[in-house]
Amino acid sequence: MAEGNGKSENFPNEWENDDYLMALARLDQAAHSMNLDGCQLAPLRQPKRCLCVTVPTRMDDGSVRVLSGYRVHYDLSLGPGKGGIRFHPGVNLGEVAAMAMLMTWKCALMSLPFGGAHGGVKVDPRQLSRTELERLTRRYTSEILQLIGPSEDIPGPDLNTNEQTMAWVMDTYSVNHGFTIPSIVTGKPKSIGGSLGLLKSVGYGVAYCAKRAAKEFALKSNSPKVVIQGLGQVGSVVARSLYDAGFTVVAVSDAHGGIYNPKGLNVSDLEKHLKNYGSAVGYKEAQPVSNQELLLIESDILAPCAVANQITAANADKVNCRIVVEGANLPTTPEADAILADRGIIVLPDIIANASGVTVGYFEWVQGLMRLLWSEDETYHKLDQLLDGAMDKIFAEAKKGPYSLRVAAMRLALNRIVEARRLRGLYP
Repeated sequence: MAEGNGKSENFPNEWENDDYLMALARLDQAAHSMNLDGCQLAPLRQPKRCLCVTVPTRMDDGSVRVLSGYRVHYDLSLGPGKGGIRFHPGVNLGEVAAMAMLMTWKCALMSLPFGGAHGGVKVDPRQLSRTELERLTRRYTSEILQLIGPSEDIPGPDLNTNEQTMAWVMDTYSVNHGFTIPSIVTGKPKSIGGSLGLLKSVGYGVAYCAKRAAKEFALKSNSPKVVIQGLGQVGSVVARSLYDAGFTVVAVSDAHGGIYNPKGLNVSDLEKHLKNYGSAVGYKEAQPVSNQELLLIESDILAPCAVANQITAANADKVNCRIVVEGANLPTTPEADAILADRGIIVLPDIIANASGVTVGYFEWVQGLMRLLWSEDETYHKLDQLLDGAMDKIFAEAKKGPYSLRVAAMRLALNRIVEARRLRGLYP
């Protein structure tokens, strides 16, 4: 590849908000360690394409709300785009672009034949009825038809979207083509082609990575103490999986607050409390803590499984754990990363810790294309193999520098992308 600065000329930068710049800092850190030249790096510092759409949606009272939607392709060197759809009032182009970038690294790291994509609508879905959500989803799908497809871009569920959302996307796309196309989405209901085990796959993978990290870094305790922020679809599975594996879950939290018992929580009893009351708050066998206090509780493993930007420069010097396992996307800021590294705290990054969702999504895509059905045991066996392979490579790469696990993972992912771009060349 020719040497040069690889400068971008007159390229719009509407996506360059804090979310995107944080993701970009990860890229630049890894690229610097690899001595990539400007021509290699410049095309990777911005998305391949961004689509902003207007999503007029009829409400139940007959009025029409005009919402903003997005779909971003970050890099497609390895294959069609893969990434979620989120419904949230905070959705914006920068956030979606950052998530598309993150998906690029996840797919590359897990050796999946996908590029990175993401999408969303700026809306609070809690204010919408089921019929309004369906109209919104179908209209948004119709607005991004030009970008999505089983060989172009395969959406999946993300924040505030689920199996039903994916069923509506699949049906809308299929109706527009005149026949059923199951591989247009992943994360759909099992009855219409969804993969067995997908709903629990992210939490399963976070717990699997936590167990591998505990073994790799020789945690002395026979029952490592675990703190889990976020007790939703991911965190609840992490709690159950690690509890069953003999770990001591000492603290958990949800959107309403957290609970802490230094002797350990009985996860089975806690699950009953959650079923009855819808929150961990009020559980009698523990003391209340806030979500921010929870991050500072002494533990062997801290698993932030909620939202982004939870460990920051403001609290990283007080985090009291041996290993951070990032169940959420971008929970640790670059500034916090540096502080944790100086303190000897290991961070297992999101691009491996929560990559199981896209990996099992890949299995579903393959099954849809080939009209196959794998059992849940087969699905998890294949997932274990890919996770073990990726973890082995990350640990080996980290020892070469030595590098942090994040830089090691990013180097592996970035090397695969750069190699693919080099081999494909620059057209024309």
